[in-house]
Amino acid sequence: MSFIKINEKFYLPVITDEEVGDGVTIIPEIQVMIDKVSNEKTQGLKKKNSELLGKLKKTKEKLKQFEGIDPTIVRAILQRFFNDEETKLISAGKIDKVLSNRTIRLKKEFDKKLKVEQEKTESARKKAEKYSEIILSYKMANFALEAGVLPEALEDISLRAKGMFTLNDDGEAVAIGQGGEPLLGKDGITPLTPHEWIESLKKNAAHLFLRANGKEEKTN
Repeated sequence: MSFIKINEKFYLPVITDEEVGDGVTIIPEIQVMIDKVSNEKTQGLKKKNSELLGKLKKTKEKLKQFEGIDPTIVRAILQRFFNDEETKLISAGKIDKVLSNRTIRLKKEFDKKLKVEQEKTESARKKAEKYSEIILSYKMANFALEAGVLPEALEDISLRAKGMFTLNDDGEAVAIGQGGEPLLGKDGITPLTPHEWIESLKKNAAHLFLRANGKEEKTN
């Protein structure tokens, strides 16, 4: 038979089911003491189990915020952070150096982006100029044909017009001087029109035009 410790001075015998079945009688006082000890140990286990379950629940809740995160990558980032030059400078109290380095990096990034945007703008400008030249050449060719210019002389007219005319915001051909000021017609008041300019060529470049009978005009 074994015994269970009740306190420092008192032990109770542990009675098995077989012994109880053999006619051993447990008096009420002993049963109360047995139940008390049993309840104390059971309550202790229940309390411990409840604490463990609570900690387990909190741990699971904390782990949810790390779902989908690769621990290897996180460790690499942390290692980089601790080895980072900027972190070392901050630790050494060199805040001015940190700010200076950041300013330099930001300026480099800005200059890089600015260069890209400038290249895009320049490319767009060249395309717009090319398109404008094509439209201007087309318009001047129509004006020239209406004025009787020879078809084979249209390229000559286009080259002459390129240095004098440009398209305004409304897509109209306007004569502009070297200083950017508008050129005026014969009356000195109204702007020089493509028609007036082409007509003026009949005096100095009559070979570009046809006679009334369809032949090339000749200079007198």
